[in-house]
Amino acid sequence: MKNKTFLIISREYLTRIKKKSFIIITVLVPILLVAMIVLPVLLVSLSEQQQFSRILVVDESEIFINNFKDNANYSFSYRSGNIEQIKNEAFDQNYDVVLQILSNSQAMKSNIYYKKNLPSGLQSEVENQMDDIFFNQLLKDSLKIDPVKFEDMQRLAKSESVTIQIDENGVEKERDSTINQLFGMFCGLFLYFIIVIFASQVLRGVLEEKTNRIVEVLISSVRPMQLLVGKIVGIALVGLTQMAIWAVLSMTILVGLQFAAPNLFTPGTVEEMPAYSSTGGMLSESADLSVSPDNIFEMIQNYFPVSFGVIIFCFVFFFVVGYLIYSTLYAATGSVVDNESDSQQYTMPITIPLLLAIVFVPTISTNPDGALAFWLSMIPLTSPIAMMVRLPSGVHAWELALSMGLAVAFLVFCIWFAAKVYRVGIMTYGKKPSWRTIFRWLRET
Repeated sequence: MKNKTFLIISREYLTRIKKKSFIIITVLVPILLVAMIVLPVLLVSLSEQQQFSRILVVDESEIFINNFKDNANYSFSYRSGNIEQIKNEAFDQNYDVVLQILSNSQAMKSNIYYKKNLPSGLQSEVENQMDDIFFNQLLKDSLKIDPVKFEDMQRLAKSESVTIQIDENGVEKERDSTINQLFGMFCGLFLYFIIVIFASQVLRGVLEEKTNRIVEVLISSVRPMQLLVGKIVGIALVGLTQMAIWAVLSMTILVGLQFAAPNLFTPGTVEEMPAYSSTGGMLSESADLSVSPDNIFEMIQNYFPVSFGVIIFCFVFFFVVGYLIYSTLYAATGSVVDNESDSQQYTMPITIPLLLAIVFVPTISTNPDGALAFWLSMIPLTSPIAMMVRLPSGVHAWELALSMGLAVAFLVFCIWFAAKVYRVGIMTYGKKPSWRTIFRWLRET
C-alpha cells in the first residue's frame, strides 16, 4: 500500500514540477518579492538625488534680496533691471531658472521661467522660502519680534514621540505598527492565493481523472484512499518545493544586493535624541531604541515583535494545514460531480469562509487584538489567513497554540469526511448527488 501511495505521490509531483508554468512562476515570484523591498528604497534614494540648479532672482519688491538660502540642490543669485533682457542673458549664462518676484501685490506672487525642464521640487522650495522670508519680515516690521528668537522658541516648543512596545518579558523596543500591519496583510493575502491555487489543482485533477474515466483504471489497482492521499500529498510537496525555492532565491538576491550595494539599506544619519518616560526620567536600559542594523536581514528582524523565524514557521504550518483542509474538501467536491461548472454548487459554501477572512483583512490588521480578529483566527476555515495577518503585530503564545490545535483537529475531520465521500463519489456518474445523499454516504460507508 505504501509503495502504491508513493508512486501516486511521485507521479503528481513530477508531472507538475516539469510544467513551464511552474518554472516561470517559481522564478518570477522571488524577483517580485525582492522588488517590493528594494524599489521603495531606490525610489526614495533617487528622489533625494536632484540635479543642482542655478536660480537667478529678480526681486521687484526688494524684500527677498540676499535672503534666499542656498542648499545642496539650489543656488540663488540676484539681478535687477528689465525682466525680458535678464531672461535672455540668464539662459545664455547657463542659469536653469529665472525667478521674478512681483511687487505691488498684497500677497507675494512670483513667476518662474525655465527653458528645458523645471527641476523637481523647485516650485515648492521657492514658495516655502518665500513664505519664511515674508513671515520674518512681518515679525520684524509689524510685531517687532526678532525672527531668530522666534525660531528658537519654535524649536523649543516642537514635540516628538516614539512608539515603544513592551513585550511579555518587559523588554522595550521601538516599533512601527504600520509596517507590521502591512506585512501581516501581505502574508494573509499571499497565503490565500497559494492555498486557493494549489487546492484548486486538486479539484481539477480529480475532475480530470473522473471525466476521462482514468480513475476507473486506477481504482482497479489502488484503493480510493491511496489515490486521494497520493494526489493531495503530491501537490502539497509541489507547493512546499516552490516556497522553498522562493525563499532561497529571495535570500540569494538580497544577499547579492547587500554585497553589491552595502549602503542601500543603511538608514541615513539621524540625530539621536534620548527617550523619556512619563515621569520625566530616561527610559530603562532594557529599552532597545538605538538599533543600527548592519544588513537587510537585521533590519527586517527589527520590524517585528516576534522572531522572523517564527513567522516563517507559522506561514509554512498554516499553508500546509490550510491547503490540506481545503484540498480534501475540494477533492470530495470533485468526486461527486462530472464537470467543473457543477462543482461551483459545492465549493461555494466551502470558499465563503476564506473569502470572509479576506474581506476582514484590513480590519484584522488595524485591530489585531480585537474580538473579530481573535475569533477569525480560531475558526479553522479562516484561521490560516487571520492568524498570519495578526502574527507580525504579535500574538500570545496560547492563542497561536490554540489556533494551530483547532486547525489540526478540524483537518482530521476533513480527512475523514473526504475519504467517506470520495470512496463513493469517484465512481458515481450522471445525476449530481444532493447534500442529503452525501450525508447518507457518510453513514453508510
